[in-house]
Amino acid sequence: MVDARPQFEPGQRVAVVQQIPHRDQVWTTRVEGTVHACEQRKTGAWFAHARDRHLWLDRLTLVKADGEVVECILDAYSRVEILDGGRPADADAAAVPRTPATATPKSAG
Repeated sequence: MVDARPQFEPGQRVAVVQQIPHRDQVWTTRVEGTVHACEQRKTGAWFAHARDRHLWLDRLTLVKADGEVVECILDAYSRVEILDGGRPADADAAAVPRTPATATPKSAG
């Protein structure tokens, strides 16, 4: 069975755009941040014939630039845009070779 849910890695920068439709207008919100976790968790609501007899929701937890943690519930009115090429933030740092700060030069003698 193929998992159709989007896969996000911790450290990826994303923007979540969510819409709430109303009769004559649409409310739109946008949140940008770094992915902390992406998972399905059950709600407290009981839902017959569902796995573990609960309603399961897709949750994307983000950390905004100011440190605020935001948990977005992804639904049919949600769109996730991957920013910065889709690579985790620490992938660029890991690709740069590092020299040890404690390296000592060879003595001439």
